[in-house]
Amino acid sequence: MLSVAAVVIAFVLLLLISSIKILREYQRGVVFLFGRFQSVKGPGIIIVVPVLQQMVRIDLRTIVMDIPPQDVISRDNVPVKVNAVLLFRVIDPEKAVIQVENAYDATSQLAQTTLRSVLGQHELDEMLSERDKLNHDIQIILDQHTDAWGIKVSTVEIKQVDLDEVMVRAIARQAEAERQRRAKVINAEGELQASEKLMQAAQTLMQQPQSIQLRYLQTLVEVAGDRTTTIAFPLPMEFFEGLFNKGRAPSAAPDK
Repeated sequence: MLSVAAVVIAFVLLLLISSIKILREYQRGVVFLFGRFQSVKGPGIIIVVPVLQQMVRIDLRTIVMDIPPQDVISRDNVPVKVNAVLLFRVIDPEKAVIQVENAYDATSQLAQTTLRSVLGQHELDEMLSERDKLNHDIQIILDQHTDAWGIKVSTVEIKQVDLDEVMVRAIARQAEAERQRRAKVINAEGELQASEKLMQAAQTLMQQPQSIQLRYLQTLVEVAGDRTTTIAFPLPMEFFEGLFNKGRAPSAAPDK
């Protein structure tokens, strides 16, 4: 009798110990009674009756998931490989257990298909320059689909857009051509502004002939500089007319 009692006591103790579950602050337990949903319990110590009740642990912390590289064909028919990172968390443990078989797996697969679908609607330039907008669009679509699973998608970030070597060289040539075009445009604008200023200067000099003579002398000084070489520089006769006219006395009126 003593051994039977000991066995019974040991069995009861083992049953009690196995029925005690400890859930951490970031964990919840979805409890089923005879296979039917009963309640969500935790955190702390909870009692789960063996055989009669079953419990599924759910982690409420934010999950960081890498989306593997996806082959994407952009709208302008450029093949690229794109990978991203996804941040999400469970906000409704009941839905995360009942509504979907594996919440993490389902979210990962949905993120991959959504990434290919959204990026395929945009051109390569948009993928490279408008990442914030694309991240937001993907996050909104994922969040709408995962809401039925009790999952909140908080962030989607495109990490890298990889091109093959042929496309990299083509983009480099395109960028070089664009830089040359801009340089030519800037040079042409500079020539236009210079011609306008020269035209204004010519009009000003034409109003004052003495200014033309002074400018001519300044040009001679600049050409001569400190050189010892003799330079033959032609002088127009109009240059001396002003000087001769200044030094000549006015002629007397003819006698009548």
